[in-house]
Amino acid sequence: MAVKITYIRKDSDTHQNPYEGITDFGWVNEQTRAAGQSTRVQMIDFLERQNGKAYVKDKFGNVANIDVWISAHGNKYLRTYTDGKWSDNLLALLEC
Repeated sequence: MAVKITYIRKDSDTHQNPYEGITDFGWVNEQTRAAGQSTRVQMIDFLERQNGKAYVKDKFGNVANIDVWISAHGNKYLRTYTDGKWSDNLLALLEC
């Protein structure tokens, strides 16, 4: 199953790495129209253990795939990968 991330929610703490501040992800399955919200831990589990896929689409339909990354402090977080490099597509999404 693949889901498109549609929004993010961040905590109010200050983080050296802004991706670690993302606590929740809103998503939609574009094939089934199922929608929901998952925590960072749930989304990481979905990608790593359930063989799920996640992505972000920009207004032009360009897709940036999402993968799990590990910070210098050993914390797992999600980040997009586009055109052979890590990108900031998640941080550009609306916060809800």
